[in-house]
Amino acid sequence: MAVEHVTSGGGNVFADLGLADADDLKVKSDLAALMLRSIHELKLSQTVASRMIGIPQPKLSKILNGRLDGISEAYIATALRKLGHDVAYQVSPRHEGVGQAHVIELV
Repeated sequence: MAVEHVTSGGGNVFADLGLADADDLKVKSDLAALMLRSIHELKLSQTVASRMIGIPQPKLSKILNGRLDGISEAYIATALRKLGHDVAYQVSPRHEGVGQAHVIELV
């Protein structure tokens, strides 16, 4: 039996793929995953959820299926607020180099 070599990722698949905007893509995908989970927990259909959020159902479907081109973090954050979540932005003190972006879910 052949042994496969598996390399452990760094926690951000987008960075592992070498994408320049990896942090932004991870934030967007994490927010979209929270939105999907919220809709499931509320037992909402996409039709009902899209009305609640105020976006067309096909656009909601696109977001929930991870097709996030042209969708901003702010857009998803607004949708989460309309689903009843509080959304907070925290900016830490400036330091050398490029800062990091990530989502922290409070339970």
